[in-house]
Amino acid sequence: MLIGNLGKDPEMRYTPQGHPVTTFSLAVNRTIPGGEGERKEETEWFNIITWNKTAEICNQYLTKGKRVFVEGRLHIRTWEGQDGQKRTNVEVIANTVFFLDKASTVSLPEEAVPDDTSPENLPF
Repeated sequence: MLIGNLGKDPEMRYTPQGHPVTTFSLAVNRTIPGGEGERKEETEWFNIITWNKTAEICNQYLTKGKRVFVEGRLHIRTWEGQDGQKRTNVEVIANTVFFLDKASTVSLPEEAVPDDTSPENLPF
């Protein structure tokens, strides 16, 4: 479960099987105590992936800066880059997305993610 703001406008693509997939980055802020009573703010970035009707709605209504609640599961992809280095990417496959801005408070239904979500089937 994450609450944060979109770091850029969502991008929608389609799998070869015709499933809509929308991705966006999510900035999640937290405040931690610093030295001498100071408070320090940290930002963590997450890559969010939505599918099917949720993907279409997110692509239609979300824009950079919008605040959302995302619930989903972690998906870890590993591959070898062109430079021979092992790369790892942690993504959140969203089951539920709630729009938290007053102007666009919409609750999206939880939906099943298609079985073809292995890294070789993703369009990016």
